[in-house]
Amino acid sequence: MKNPFQAFMDVRRAEWPLALAMLTYFFLVITSFWILKPLKKGLFIEYYDASGFDLLGVQFTAAQAELLAKVLNMLVAFVAVVVFTWLSRFLRRQQLSFVFAGFFIVCYLLFTRWLDQPGGGAVWSFYLFGDLFSTLMVATFFAFLNDAVYQETARRLYGLVGLGGVLGGVFGSTVVRVNIDNLTYPDWLWICSGLALLIVFAAWLAGRHVQVPLAEEPEASAESVQHNPATEGARLVFRSHYLLSIVAIVGLYEIISTIMDFQFTATIAHYLSGPEIGAQFALVFSITNWVSLIVQLFFTGLVMSRFGVGIALLVLPCTIAMGSTAFLLFPVLWMGSLLNTADNGFSYSINQSAKEALYVPTTPAEKYRAKAFIDMFVQRFAKAVAVLISLGLTFAFGDFDSLRYLSLITLLLLVLWVAAARYAGRVFRASEEQAAAANSQP
Repeated sequence: MKNPFQAFMDVRRAEWPLALAMLTYFFLVITSFWILKPLKKGLFIEYYDASGFDLLGVQFTAAQAELLAKVLNMLVAFVAVVVFTWLSRFLRRQQLSFVFAGFFIVCYLLFTRWLDQPGGGAVWSFYLFGDLFSTLMVATFFAFLNDAVYQETARRLYGLVGLGGVLGGVFGSTVVRVNIDNLTYPDWLWICSGLALLIVFAAWLAGRHVQVPLAEEPEASAESVQHNPATEGARLVFRSHYLLSIVAIVGLYEIISTIMDFQFTATIAHYLSGPEIGAQFALVFSITNWVSLIVQLFFTGLVMSRFGVGIALLVLPCTIAMGSTAFLLFPVLWMGSLLNTADNGFSYSINQSAKEALYVPTTPAEKYRAKAFIDMFVQRFAKAVAVLISLGLTFAFGDFDSLRYLSLITLLLLVLWVAAARYAGRVFRASEEQAAAANSQP
């Protein structure tokens, strides 16, 4: 290749307006996410770090209490799946974005009053709200994107569009790190409200430049509407081996990621206290997002265009294997902190672009309802499984040193993840070849 950036920047002239609008949309969503994430996590851990959390006479540390919050997130995600599935029967693309952005603006305004002097109820509610934002808005964005491009263009455009999310992560986490001591929680929520209004504008702009016709759903609306919105996505998933492989990729990643996040959080809570906890979270998140930016700029588009989606799906398991092995051997503050970087530095860049590309050859119903089931319920269910694993081991051994042995479970699960990724990559490649052969016929 004469130009090493050709794979990343291989965008046709007519595709630029949509690509830039979606890049901006994703930038705003992830900027908001990375503002909310350290705030809700720092508030939760600081609140329970001093006294711990008592439930039915059992005392939990702050990190263990956060695992309980992740279980509760599964119930919130189930409600989100039902609402998303029902709305997607009538609204698609930018219309869904308008509805959910408006919902979060209302919530931001309510939390500006509630977090002025937060108590236990506000702390738990804000934590759940932060996860609900990422659950709904990221799923809404990618459902829109996957429904707006052809399979032939996905490998070329997703690197550029994904850059918006990586830039949003760098920008959001850096802004929080620099200003975390200068702005109050209500101040941050007013900023997020402004970002939500910009999301509405970016979605509207992207909708004007979509060139892919809105496909009719083959299942005919009368029959589709009769399906229970709580189970429709699951029904679509379980009749497709390809979608089940995506379930395996997503589910195994979430179990592994939750275990690593618990190790990361518990390590910081063990070595630090007070405001140092929030500052360390902000610093690590900033480092992670800079790594993600470098990967997205110089690696994602090149790998996906030259080697394919299948190879791109294997990058994250390899980095997690290296990070987990290192923490198993050296469970110190910065090795535990960099577990976040080994995970999210590659998850939010190359792995997300490759994973989302897998949905492009699916049907409209699968893009919206099956994907919502996977991205919302399967993710949260997998987190709940990881919570049981993490709590079981830490309660059994009861000391910080036992955290390192969770990495052994991570390494075993990686074997299954790699097998699922290889299968999904082969099917995606076969569908690409079929689409190319169909397009070449006169």
